[in-house]
Amino acid sequence: MALSVKLRQVDEYRWEIPREGKMRTRGLIFASQKMLAKIQEDQSLQQVANVATLPGIEGASLAMPDIHWGYGFPIGGVAAFNLEEGVVSPGGVGYDINCGVRLLRTNLERPEVEPRVGELVNALFGNIPSGLGSRRKDLKLTVPTLHEVMRLGAGWAVKNGFGSKEDLDHIEAQGQIPGADPELVSDFAMNRGKDQLGTLGSGNHFVEVGYVLETYDEKAAAALGLFKDQITVIVHTGSRGLGHQVCDDYIKVMLKAAQKYGIELPDRQLCCAPLSSPEGQRYLAAMAAAANFAFANRQMITHWVRESFEQVLQMGPRDLGLELVYDVAHNIAKIEEHQVHGKKKKLCVHRKGATRAFPPGHPETPAAYQKTGQPVLIPGDMGRYSYVLVGTEQALTETFGSTCHGAGREMSRKAALKAARGRSIIQELKAQGIIVKGAGRATVDEEIPEAYKDVETVVAVAHGAGISKKVAKLKPLGVIKG
Repeated sequence: MALSVKLRQVDEYRWEIPREGKMRTRGLIFASQKMLAKIQEDQSLQQVANVATLPGIEGASLAMPDIHWGYGFPIGGVAAFNLEEGVVSPGGVGYDINCGVRLLRTNLERPEVEPRVGELVNALFGNIPSGLGSRRKDLKLTVPTLHEVMRLGAGWAVKNGFGSKEDLDHIEAQGQIPGADPELVSDFAMNRGKDQLGTLGSGNHFVEVGYVLETYDEKAAAALGLFKDQITVIVHTGSRGLGHQVCDDYIKVMLKAAQKYGIELPDRQLCCAPLSSPEGQRYLAAMAAAANFAFANRQMITHWVRESFEQVLQMGPRDLGLELVYDVAHNIAKIEEHQVHGKKKKLCVHRKGATRAFPPGHPETPAAYQKTGQPVLIPGDMGRYSYVLVGTEQALTETFGSTCHGAGREMSRKAALKAARGRSIIQELKAQGIIVKGAGRATVDEEIPEAYKDVETVVAVAHGAGISKKVAKLKPLGVIKG
């Protein structure tokens, strides 16, 4: 049963939870009137209010339009904390540390690829291990090598021949979060990750071959190298068992730390430690190590995507033009500089199920996108579409440079399985011209399109509120599911 919180409409796209009780700031939710009824069915708005009680929070406790109930923080939650009194919370990052999305463009057009999509899906499924606990038999890492992966991130993959220097220029933080310390990652976490590099995993993770259905801003689309009917590839995965275990390990640490430092919690799942404390610093260093593993993971998968295309289409890299548009994290806590009351201030920005959306001219926006703003990648579900947007100045001033990260679930996995009973989801999607291959029937059934909000409505709010700007809409042709 959802708890009731007071809500005040600010405008068409914004709703405020007024500051009351032990809240140190207000809550600010980006949503349409229509979406609000569904949002109010779970406890996610109460979670927004709970986050607002944490020490050192700056600005509002924010929620993006894909908000739904999560561990401690809502999924779609954003909160920034100052480095003096502020805290870091594993619940504000999530279990899948640096789950994220990358988009690849090609020189190919839909008519030449569509007849071969079945072959491509089979090749991708054969080359990229997927499903619960999926592992690579051909890439088992020693402890020293795994440490190097966790320090260097995507750079480790490129150094070892899996991609190019140009790839790194098109990844958030160039694919390496600074300050990673693999020594602070438990042996158990290491053991879970040692043969999972280059694997998709399970749940909502996927590799999708699609095409550009529509462009909204020709100039921005051209700057991102996108054009109508162009074949694209999306990769969505994270840090696998390693990141999950890092989160699990540090939740135990943070439960003790919150007590030790006298932090009052409205919900134990918000367990945290001061950013200045040894526990806070250790978590940030272990989280960065897991985040770097995730960047390396997506880079390795990209290598096998390129190989799969070469294999099926019998074309070389130059003809294929499988280049990285961008790779963005959506479960992370990062130290960033932001303007607070007119002054530059270093903050720890938690984005959980939220994407960075920096504007044109920002020093952390890649050189190629200085005029357009940082690309923002919003995947939908396997039956509808995904979106490419760019960051805006409005996002920087209002949401610490953040926007939504996806469609957001509307059904639990259990409810989705029930809704899919007696149906063949793979056949239904095939009838729509989308070929899907999953590790098992349940994997596909849990991810039925109706389990998610319509991503178009989510993106309409982000675009309407000005916290990111629509560039292109992508449609799936073939999908491999985790």
